[in-house]
Amino acid sequence: MIRATFSGAVVLAAVIAAGCAGQQSDSASTVTVGAPVAQAGGVPVFEVDPSWPRVPAKWKLGHPSSIAIDAKDNVWVLHRPRTLPADQAAMMAPAILVFDAAGNFIKAWGGAGPGYEWPEREHGIHIDHKGYVWVGGNNCIGRNLPGLKPLADDQLLKFGQDGRLVIQIGRSTRSKGNDDTLNLHQPADVWVLPKTNELFVADGYGNHRVAVFDADTGAFKRMWGAFGNKPVDRDECPPPSLKVVPPGPGPDQFSIVHAIRVANDGTVYVADRENRRVQVFTSDGKFVKQLIRHNAPFARNLALSPDLGQRFLYVGGGADIVVVDRKTLEVVELIGGKGFFGGGHQIATDSKGNLYVAATARGMQKLVFKGMSAPAR
Repeated sequence: MIRATFSGAVVLAAVIAAGCAGQQSDSASTVTVGAPVAQAGGVPVFEVDPSWPRVPAKWKLGHPSSIAIDAKDNVWVLHRPRTLPADQAAMMAPAILVFDAAGNFIKAWGGAGPGYEWPEREHGIHIDHKGYVWVGGNNCIGRNLPGLKPLADDQLLKFGQDGRLVIQIGRSTRSKGNDDTLNLHQPADVWVLPKTNELFVADGYGNHRVAVFDADTGAFKRMWGAFGNKPVDRDECPPPSLKVVPPGPGPDQFSIVHAIRVANDGTVYVADRENRRVQVFTSDGKFVKQLIRHNAPFARNLALSPDLGQRFLYVGGGADIVVVDRKTLEVVELIGGKGFFGGGHQIATDSKGNLYVAATARGMQKLVFKGMSAPAR
């Protein structure tokens, strides 16, 4: 297997010999991550932009947790201000900073305010098709993190782009488990499907489900767990970090439902982080198939390529981002190498195909899309 590597700042898209398809596990619906498969149309090529972004000198950022892209390709960064050391607290930036694609600062807002419960531990941000800003967190009482109140982030917040609250779904420290249709339980990520205006929630750290709500009213619509099963309560705080994934398709329940993306055709992709697998569903929760990687961290985050057919699914893991053919779940390339932050915590793509990585303690990074490699012969 030839791995994509950096040459200077460029992530090279390797041309892989044919016949290295992902192997099937003992479940017909499970594809195991194997050697990349040659692509007739080539694979994406990226280059690191070392100057992105330019944070105003008056501010310091804590751990960048998530990145979202709006309709103008502006980049919205959610960070954790309270992770800053005490000697930098006076320079703490607001929780949300907005940059243009070139890295120029536009504006900032976010944090505690009247009329809503801001999350204690900022985790996910999403800009929907109407321009609304969704924010969630993943604090739980047992974390006992410095500077945070002993509260569970069981809510999602929807704001206008000026920081005005629109709705709050759920209340802090109110979750009654996976059957609760009013509250979340440490939701990690969300995605709104424009054609149905439904909010899909990776819910998440305390719960182990996908939960779907009306994006305007916040009314609950449906939920499901791994393989489409009924989700079962297993509230562990702090959540487990699994070191080993046994052979086979994995447990019948999600571990940490860490990321979610819904393609334009309604296909739902869910990152089941500690079980190192991406599960694929119809929009009503019917399980389709999964991609699993037993021998390395996988499925920390997800992003879709912006082409009309959304040909590629990007899946962040430990040291790399895996480029997957969205329809077949075949691995077509690995992005990694010197100078690259690794798979990161959450990732996003803009309309030009650029990739953005929020890597918590390591910072954030822009990978500039440079086009497609020469097609495989």
